[in-house]
Amino acid sequence: MKLLDIYAKMKGDLDVIESELARSVTSDHPLLTEASTHLLKAGGKRIRPVFVLLAGKFGTYDLERMKRVAVPLELIHMASLVHDDVIDNAQTRRGQLTVKAKWDNRIAMYTGDYIYGKALSIVTDLHNPLIHQILAKAMVQMCIGEMEQIRYFFNTEQSIRDYLLRIRRKTALLLAISCQLGAIAAGAEPHVYNRLYRFGYNVGMAFQISDDLLDLLGTEKQIGKPPGSDIKQGNITLPVLLALRESTIRDPLMKEIIHIRETNGAGDTKSALKLIRKSEGVRVAEALASRYIAKAIEALQGLPDMTAKKNLVDIAHFVAKRSY
Repeated sequence: MKLLDIYAKMKGDLDVIESELARSVTSDHPLLTEASTHLLKAGGKRIRPVFVLLAGKFGTYDLERMKRVAVPLELIHMASLVHDDVIDNAQTRRGQLTVKAKWDNRIAMYTGDYIYGKALSIVTDLHNPLIHQILAKAMVQMCIGEMEQIRYFFNTEQSIRDYLLRIRRKTALLLAISCQLGAIAAGAEPHVYNRLYRFGYNVGMAFQISDDLLDLLGTEKQIGKPPGSDIKQGNITLPVLLALRESTIRDPLMKEIIHIRETNGAGDTKSALKLIRKSEGVRVAEALASRYIAKAIEALQGLPDMTAKKNLVDIAHFVAKRSY
């Protein structure tokens, strides 16, 4: 089944989530409301809410409870993007101006903080300390991941392990707990929500690797921002690290990366992208993403055969092959 077909079958519940997202960031302050809804209006895949809803099917499904997990998780993701764009000095996201570009850094930072606060206030409606503990720990790890990314800006000597640990914290954990918390909120057994956590984690690792590949291989129309944005911002991703290991590519690629760093990201990335695209690093990164997807699907073995399980498998396959 195609991703759009899955979303179409879930449209009613996803429409409720979308309405709740808009309502949750509306305040008495016009500018805060406008800035908070700016990224929301640009759309997105809403994969975190989808994972929450599908995971909830493995327990006693109750949309009122599900939305109190799905909405906070998507808000946390949105807030992190608003903050990321300040750190990265990004001008566009999802084909639209970023909050920092439309207003300024100060508005963007307080907007992100406000969205985080709203997320936490919603999840407290669920009187389950385990949910609160898991969410709090994941948010701490996300912040550490962001700090690690800053620490490794333009560091071409970092290890593959450094990269994998960073994306685990930045991306994979939030997708993992989307599956886990959806099932917990639905009263699923530990062996069920632990398997769903592993599924989400492995999909999340593949998702970020695919995202990093798209930044290097995609078009601006596909990814909603200029290709090569990661390198301009100093974010050395897996395909670049792998390309730097190739003797015929390392020196010219290093020269391009140094030039980009010395021009504060103003340098052209075309030559660097050309070198990376012809390297084996792209193929190796794609293969690693595929291995994570295989591990994700394996994690679902032993769970009841139901539509939600099939949908999760289909989404995993989409992540492995996505072009946007």
